[in-house]
Parts: sequence; C-alpha cells; structure tokens
Amino acid sequence: MEHVALKEAESRLAELIGLAANGEEVIITKEDGSGFKIIPLSNKRPYPKFGSAAGLFEMSDDFDEPLDDFKEYMP
Repeated sequence: MEHVALKEAESRLAELIGLAANGEEVIITKEDGSGFKIIPLSNKRPYPKFGSAAGLFEMSDDFDEPLDDFKEYMP
C-alpha cells in the first residue's frame, strides 16, 4: 500500500496510476487528513455468460399451444 501526500502525488501521478493499474493500493492524503484512493476502472463491459439463468424460469407444458382467445382467427 502506497501512502502519498497530495503535494508529492502531483509530481508522481503517472507512477501512482501505474501502481494502481498493477493492483497496488494507492492512497493520497490532503493536509487536512482526508484521503483518496486511486483504483483502476475496468475497461471491459461485462459479457453475459451463456446459461447463467438456467433453472430460474419454468415453462408450462402447453406453452406452444394456441391461445383460446385467438381461435376465431385460426384457419
């Protein structure tokens, strides 16, 4: 974990971003004692995993049967 004062972080920002990108926790502290953490953002959008909803839905046995409301329109 890297703790850095704000004044020092201004001159080492590129290095600190590189550390955060490699998984290192970087905390920048201001003179008043408040702190801020640099964390990397994921540039990949989550991709749905095939089959992840398996077992969450049930279909009735007559799912493919014609609806009674539409019998008059059927040949």
